Amino acid sequence: MKIKLSVRIYRYRIIYLMMLPMLIMVTVFSYLPLSGWMMAFRDYKLGFSIFSGEFTGLRQFRIFFVDASDAMYTIRNTVCINLLSLAVNLSSACFFALVLNEMRLLRLKKMVQSFSYFPYFVSWVIGHYIFNSFLAEQSGVINIVLQQIGLTSKGISFLGDPKYSWGLMVFASLWKYLGSDTIIFLAAISGIDQEQYEAADIDGASRFQKISYITLPALMPTVVMILILNSGTIFNSNFDQFFLFTNSLNWQRMEVLDMYIYRYGLKLLNFPYATAVGIVRTIVSIIMFLIVNQIAKRVRGQSLI
Repeated sequence: MKIKLSVRIYRYRIIYLMMLPMLIMVTVFSYLPLSGWMMAFRDYKLGFSIFSGEFTGLRQFRIFFVDASDAMYTIRNTVCINLLSLAVNLSSACFFALVLNEMRLLRLKKMVQSFSYFPYFVSWVIGHYIFNSFLAEQSGVINIVLQQIGLTSKGISFLGDPKYSWGLMVFASLWKYLGSDTIIFLAAISGIDQEQYEAADIDGASRFQKISYITLPALMPTVVMILILNSGTIFNSNFDQFFLFTNSLNWQRMEVLDMYIYRYGLKLLNFPYATAVGIVRTIVSIIMFLIVNQIAKRVRGQSLI
């Protein structure tokens, strides 16, 4: 029997009341600001209403796709760095979770897990200071050690040389999020039926065989879900991270869409163009999510929607 909507709302009123603050927060901070998208279609002037400027249509979008000379390398940086980070973080977290799961010393396991999880609570400001202490060209610990053992005659500019930029960002992301990503896989491993491992022990299976034929197949649904969730963030980067690590030497290899929008919007005060780029990024992110979700649904029968 189909329950009326009013009856359903009354029956679950406590749950809806608990959801109300979240709905208000999402509406105020995520949906109401979408009215600012109007700036992309008008000749907006600072200090005036976003609806007062002359209507310019798709001019700003045409500039981004046709006339902007720096748009292509910005998109290249964003996609490549995010895809590399996703691949490295996902594979490393999965491997690290398998290693932790195989540890028999419980105290050592907790200590290693806590140590790996700690960077997640460190802000990127402090994180940049830590990386600078190790990687600075003149006073960095790594450069000092390399010069003392004779591997290099002068310091290497890890933070300034463009050829190290992508690797630096991928490693910094791995350093910060390895512990938090590992928790997801450890939770998935803890949900595996232990009778499968007991049956494997009776059959004389080794640790590697149990990992290969029981643990890894059981982790695949979790891997697919993480891929689907992260597919919509391929064109989104951590602004704090890139803002702190970008400098005058490596900016061409470090400028992602978030930094690009910041440069045109808040530094050059070209709000219509920055808004147009933000709209494109949002639409492409949604399309990417829908495509990956549909692929996962067809290939593995898993999807979020």
